[in-house]
Amino acid sequence: MSVKDKTYWEITVEINPIVSDVVCDIIQTEYDCEGIVTSEETYKNLELIKSTENIIKAYIVADDLNFNEIQSFFKAKRQEIIDRKAFNTDIGSFDVSIKKQENTDWSKKWKEHWKSQKISNKIVICPSWENYEPKENEIKVNIDPGNAFGTGTHATTQLCVKACEKYMIPNAVVADIGTGSGILSICAMKLGAKSVDAVDNDETAVETAIKNAEMNNESLIKFQTATSDVLESFKYDFVFANILHNVLAEIMPDLKRIMKIGAKIILSGILEGKEGVVLEAIEKNGMRIKEEMHQTEWIGYVVEKEK
Repeated sequence: MSVKDKTYWEITVEINPIVSDVVCDIIQTEYDCEGIVTSEETYKNLELIKSTENIIKAYIVADDLNFNEIQSFFKAKRQEIIDRKAFNTDIGSFDVSIKKQENTDWSKKWKEHWKSQKISNKIVICPSWENYEPKENEIKVNIDPGNAFGTGTHATTQLCVKACEKYMIPNAVVADIGTGSGILSICAMKLGAKSVDAVDNDETAVETAIKNAEMNNESLIKFQTATSDVLESFKYDFVFANILHNVLAEIMPDLKRIMKIGAKIILSGILEGKEGVVLEAIEKNGMRIKEEMHQTEWIGYVVEKEK
């Protein structure tokens, strides 16, 4: 079917950004989707001045849509997520609106929402279709939005990159736990890491991460569909763990195990109000907080292994 013969619709869903990747998977499974915009952010001098990260816009192909059916579908999915108790916070209303769009190729049109973005003092995230010439001291990383979490727009990712710039030693051996799109592994290599071992329990995420690493000519990242327990003990100088707070607390002993003495880890993915369980796990495992970082409603901790 040619573009001119297709009927396009924009579905807008209001969510808590913490469930963005879950809702994207739901949409792509249920509908003939040709593009999703998960966040539109505007920055000035590294300061966020506008964000729509609580809104997902999906561009789908369908002859007709029934608003009541779509609304009922998303309300049911919202309840399923609540019943699974995967998130200990309000996941958003899942209120839905739909709008018929002009006949155009939304698989290309949605790309207009993704622009080059400077997310730290040095790192600029660029979609592959944009030409961007880095300024002095800037480092360009090409990441295309896809199914895997991590395009640089989210505060938890930015906290990790900022911590990497500040605390990672030259030629560090790095571990990336829950790598998602591979963005943190790629940034670490661009910032001077010797190598990265990256794991994620989502096979699709790992496939995306491998493609992103290839796009950035980074061959010294080893990706595995696995969890942190497969990694070698006392090996890593710097560790990323950008995961939900309850998971961080659960795997804290394993995170400590893989770190060298004096190594540092950035713990991110922690919503304000949920940090208690992470702080308790840090203390229980005898590690020391070097810095507490905040961005919007998210918290990151840089933690050091002393013994």
